[in-house]
This record gives sequence, structure tokens and C-alpha cells, in this order.
Amino acid sequence: MALFSSAPNSICILRLSAIGDVCNTVAAVQAIQRAWPSTSITWITGKLEAKLIEDLPGIEVIVFDKNLGIKAYRQLWKQLKGQRFDALLHMQYALRASIATLGIKAKFKLGFDAERSQDFQTLFTNVKVPSPQETHVLDGLLAFGKTLGVTDMTPSWNIPFSAQDADWAQQQLNKQKPNLVVVPAASKAYKNWTAEGYTEVITHAQQLGFHVILAGSPAQVEIDLAQQIEQKLTTPVDNLVGKSSLKQMLALLADANLVIAPDTGPAHMANAVNTPVLGLYAHHNPERTGPYQYRQYVVSAYEEAISAEHDKPLAQLDWRTRVKDKHAMQRIKAEQVITMFDNIVRECDL
Repeated sequence: MALFSSAPNSICILRLSAIGDVCNTVAAVQAIQRAWPSTSITWITGKLEAKLIEDLPGIEVIVFDKNLGIKAYRQLWKQLKGQRFDALLHMQYALRASIATLGIKAKFKLGFDAERSQDFQTLFTNVKVPSPQETHVLDGLLAFGKTLGVTDMTPSWNIPFSAQDADWAQQQLNKQKPNLVVVPAASKAYKNWTAEGYTEVITHAQQLGFHVILAGSPAQVEIDLAQQIEQKLTTPVDNLVGKSSLKQMLALLADANLVIAPDTGPAHMANAVNTPVLGLYAHHNPERTGPYQYRQYVVSAYEEAISAEHDKPLAQLDWRTRVKDKHAMQRIKAEQVITMFDNIVRECDL
């Protein structure tokens, strides 16, 4: 049964991290906005994530800086003092997020039901959102809106970026060739594919006439992998790893023709700006964490790797089961990625 038959006055979103999950949450929040444009929305999120969503239309963004420890909670609760929301959407089951709810006043505190909840989240909520049959993270987030009373939760994204960011992105692109952006690395090294594999795929793309850009954050693991790829290539690429802001990255992904990335935030950013993503997965089920609109383009070693670690078939495992083998990404072969790349080029007429 829906909690509201008409638009509530105010709701609070609690989703602190990470970039990919915040991108998915944007679709859920904006679906609620479409149905109830008069509802005031406050979103509490992390310091980095705020840079991505701080200018979302019609949303007040409050930063929760986890690096401040207990002070972060005090600052948050002081900022919200005197406010009472009609509903709190507790969309992150991490314990640190649940603790934050203790100082947020709301009539209804929605959280995941027992199937999706972790870290005692159910103890901090008074409405349990029924899990949908679909396994994807975004489907679980869209269910919050349905529980509120929003009937159309069709996901779409509108994450703005400035004209300056758009101009920067245009300066990086080749106007005469299709542009492939490769985000080689995630912040967790075990999620990363090999420099050798990327080199083969990039060389193939270059032979087909693509202009190739490497992109990513300033994290050392990302810088190192990009340099390894550059050293192995015979034709140079533009290496922008560590050289863009989050919004510049978003603008670059928006104007690219195709993106290749492992299980990392920019894959979901590209999905949010409707740029096809060739995702590389082995540790998490891409049906749960892959780029939502482009799961058909994922090259996955997940099923192979998970079957090597468990006697049970995949259907009998917990839907969140992760592959523990730190070398699982090496199961992905360059030929598989090249075949998928060619399929996308044909399907999308690139």
C-alpha cells in the first residue's frame, strides 16, 4: 500500500556513496520529482559525490564528510535541527549511514527489506521497502518511489554540467573521428583488467579509425595502469587520467561515442548521459551492478569465476555473492572484448 495518495511536502534522501550508486539514485529521485514537482527534496551525500549532484535541479544537497568522524554527525544534525520530513529514504545500508538517521526527524523512515538490507539497517527504519524481482541495484532504489506512491518510476537521468566543462570536453575530442573513452581502472585494483588486454583492444579500435582517450581519477592505481597501457601501445593515445574534475569527466563521457570501463563510477556516469558502455566484470554480477541501460554490452567472467569458487549453481547463491579471486578479471580475454566492441560499433552505427 502506498504511503502517500498525494505529493508530500518534503522528503529526505540518504545516499552517501559511491559515485556509481549515487548515479543510480539520481534516476530514482528524479522519477519522484517528475511525479511530485512540488515536493521539497533534501539529499545527504558524501563530499566527492556532492560535486556530481550539487546542481541537480530542485534538490538541496547537504554534504556528510565521513573523514570528520563523529563531528560529521554533529554537523549534519545541527544543520537539520528544526526540520521534520514527511519521509526519509534511507537508501544505503552501511552502518555509518544508519547512524546518521538517528538525528533526522521523519514520520516515515524507509529502508530495504530483509532480503536487501545489511548491517542492521532494518533496526533504523519503520517502513520496509519490498524487494523487486529484478536484481539490479537501481531496481531496488526505484522500489522506494513505488512504496511512497509514485506509479511511474521509469528511470531517466538529468545531471547537468557547465558550459565551461562542455568546452573542456570538446577540446579533448577529435572532430573527424569517433571517440572512444577508456577508463581502465577502478579504485580497487582487483576490479581492474590487464594492461595487455587494454592494449589489444585499443589497438583494434585505432585500426578502425577511433580516437582513443584514457580517463580516470588521480588515484595512483589508475595513473599507474594508464601509464602501463601507454608504454605498450605503438600508436599514442590522449592520457587524461587524473587531469579532469568530476564534472569535466561527465561532460567528456557525454560527448564520447563509446566508453570501456570496469566496475567503477564512470561506467554509471556514462550510462547516466546515455553513452554506450562496454563494461568489464568478474567480481560482481553485472545483472546487479552493471551499467543499467547497457548490460547487454557487458563482457563478464562472473559466472565462470563464481562457479570455480562454489559448488552450488548461481541461481542458488545469494544474489550479492562476490567473487573473491583477486585475479578473476584475467579470465576476460581480449578477443571477447574486441568481439563485443565490434558488435556495439555495428549496432550503434559508430
